[in-house]
Amino acid sequence: MTHIPPLAHIPPGPVASLIAGILILLVPRLLNYVVAVYLIVIGVLGLLHGAWW
Repeated sequence: MTHIPPLAHIPPGPVASLIAGILILLVPRLLNYVVAVYLIVIGVLGLLHGAWW
């Protein structure tokens, strides 16, 4: 018999990717906002990381 891990052990990254992918398929205009938010977050994190070092 195989052991099914509890839901607490599911990594959040793949779950967020699946939800985002489904939403983009359902609402294609959402892709613009998803990409914009991603780029802004990556840019801000890059600037903050550079400021800390």
